Amino acid sequence: QVQVAESGGGVVQAGGSLKLSCTASGRPGSRAAMGWFRQAPGMEREFVAAITWNADSTYYADFVQGRFSISRDSAQNTVYLQMNSLKPGDTAVYYCAAAFFGPPLLRVANSYDYWGQGTQVTVSS
Repeated sequence: QVQVAESGGGVVQAGGSLKLSCTASGRPGSRAAMGWFRQAPGMEREFVAAITWNADSTYYADFVQGRFSISRDSAQNTVYLQMNSLKPGDTAVYYCAAAFFGPPLLRVANSYDYWGQGTQVTVSS
């Protein structure tokens, strides 16, 4: 059974930084494309960033505007999201997702097979 677990959320002031981590475990030897989505209260879940299984391509939402960076551990299904210059509008629950089957459309939520429980990011003004 695959498990996806995020960590690294918290409370930060506007302009600050946070680094989220996520590991998808339970399929040894299989590499997954990994993505980050977020959901603010009363809003739909939206795409943030994604990275292919071999890290040869990364994708970002327009609102990231160079503030966020996604990376991964080359040997594992572990992915990181470095978030800089955070704004109050970035406040949301951030979800990590893994796509083992595909090829996935990495900006689309239903391309992913497994999801984490989410980690809260709160940016105060």
